[in-house]
Amino acid sequence: MTTRWTPTYGTHLDEAGVRMRVCAPGAASVRAHVEGQAPMDMARVDADTFETYVPGAGAGTRYRLQMDDHTPWPDPCSRWQPDGVHGPSMVIDPTTFAWTDASWRGVPRHRLVIYELHVGTFTPEGTFAAAMARLPALVDLGVTAIELMPIAAFPGRWNWGYDGAALFAPSEQYGHPDDLRALVDRAHALGLAVLLDVVYNHLGPDGAYLAAWMPTIFTDRHTSPWGRGINLDGPGSAAVRRVICDNVLQWLIEYHLDGLRLDATHALTDHSREHILAQIAREVAACVPGREIHLIAEDERNLDTLLHPIPEGGFGMTGVWADDFHHAVRRHLAGDHEAWFSDFRGNTDEIAAAVRDGWVFTGQHAAHYDGPRGTSPAGVPIEASVICVQNHDQVGNRAHGERLHHQVSDATWLAASTLLLTSPETPLLFMGQEWATSAPFLYFTDHEEALGALVIEGRRREFGRFSAFGDPEARERIPSPQAEATWRASRLPWEESTQPSHAVVLAQTRALLAVRHAHVAAQPRDRGRVRCESIGSDGLWLEQPSARDGLLLTYVDFSGTATRRLPRPSLRSDDTVVVLHATATSAGAIVHGVRIEDGAIVIDASPEPFGLVLHLPGGAA
Repeated sequence: MTTRWTPTYGTHLDEAGVRMRVCAPGAASVRAHVEGQAPMDMARVDADTFETYVPGAGAGTRYRLQMDDHTPWPDPCSRWQPDGVHGPSMVIDPTTFAWTDASWRGVPRHRLVIYELHVGTFTPEGTFAAAMARLPALVDLGVTAIELMPIAAFPGRWNWGYDGAALFAPSEQYGHPDDLRALVDRAHALGLAVLLDVVYNHLGPDGAYLAAWMPTIFTDRHTSPWGRGINLDGPGSAAVRRVICDNVLQWLIEYHLDGLRLDATHALTDHSREHILAQIAREVAACVPGREIHLIAEDERNLDTLLHPIPEGGFGMTGVWADDFHHAVRRHLAGDHEAWFSDFRGNTDEIAAAVRDGWVFTGQHAAHYDGPRGTSPAGVPIEASVICVQNHDQVGNRAHGERLHHQVSDATWLAASTLLLTSPETPLLFMGQEWATSAPFLYFTDHEEALGALVIEGRRREFGRFSAFGDPEARERIPSPQAEATWRASRLPWEESTQPSHAVVLAQTRALLAVRHAHVAAQPRDRGRVRCESIGSDGLWLEQPSARDGLLLTYVDFSGTATRRLPRPSLRSDDTVVVLHATATSAGAIVHGVRIEDGAIVIDASPEPFGLVLHLPGGAA
């Protein structure tokens, strides 16, 4: 499990002291201010890099670095900021933690069931240690990987994490770096992979000293939704790329993480001979051998190139967040039709295409994107598409943080869950959806007052383009991101998971994941043998091979009125059909019987939405 690797910048410990190295393009001089010692000049080792050795320093030593006549700043590659992003950096020894996962090799892609969580709201305590205590519950649920929303140190007491400032330092709000290592080590002992959401397309607006030390990190040649683009292909870009790749390797090597979700990779404009994503994939393969490492791009373009191997001209990613499934399902069930939903019709043909192919747009014109969107997914593994009916973006970027299950009936929600959890793609659950939590997930920050006011104003102005918030008074009712109550409202109320109505949903989620592990996730999928068709305006029929021989069949009726007689001429009356799962609400069963009759599967059910999973073993296929 151990790989020898040393980051280019930051601190490196030996028995006698600490070597400090910083990239400071344009600096005339750099000094190290080490606690308890006189300031010392750092030697220039190349045009942009300064270094010094501090005898007697070690783990726990606090320090700052000073460029020219500026006030001393934190180390831009600090491994920990115990007093916050503006405080001194602390030397951390990444080699002393007592790992117990030497035999861990990871979770193969075809077995992934991802559970996305925000450390600060996943538990009342909001710490790595508290999250670790909840891992057995996730194993019992049937999850095989957790995905942590960004944990890089941010300003203030709470934040989604996308305002990351110290990219190499786990947030002090969540605990010591060794608390994160303990979480990963425990997860591995339980058979769980741990993925981390990382952000390289922009820096947070406060406390990101990396930009002060390396002004070449930004370029006017490219733009992004957050302003100036990250400099990946211009003068000074080599150091920027090195910082990004070292950050990737730190998480995978020093923390034993099993993969990364790379935020908004469509915003990483790079015209270099080797795209930054390909460089990341290449270096990971070289530096982290012998383990299943997942590199999942969040990318709205539906590009097969992202998922092709590097020798074939691709970028070497192993997965991509494919939001088309979510958008089609939400439009169908909740009626969302503005902004990015405007390109979706939300009919069952569209949902079926997302399940059958991994995404919907394969080159068609998309008005929201002002041009053609997508490529054919035919040449990539179907499980490379990560799909969901909730994630932090699609819940938290709603004005009031409402989840889909807050807007549809329990029966409809369970039908949607049936389709998600038996689809051939990789399913992602967002914390709390397994029991249909009552908690919203709101957008929250804790910036200093002046910046916080701008965030509140910008957040409310952003929703002005939606018809529901055209009225200024409606926008004023959007919860303030800066209010402590907004953060508190987003914390999971675990105690409600045992209440009758929530317990029913939890039990059904657990049962569906048990079916998935037995019949779908036991082996890689063959997209050529996946069929998914619409049945009328509200029904869907999914057929795929079962790992236990024969076929796995999923039928979903979103309205309670779709056709319940499904022709299969090859069936005989003495063939066997096994009901593996049928959704039921707290009011009782919806499906009352399934039989084969005259070459058709006939479903007897109440006039409510439902999901049904069947197994046709052996010759019945």
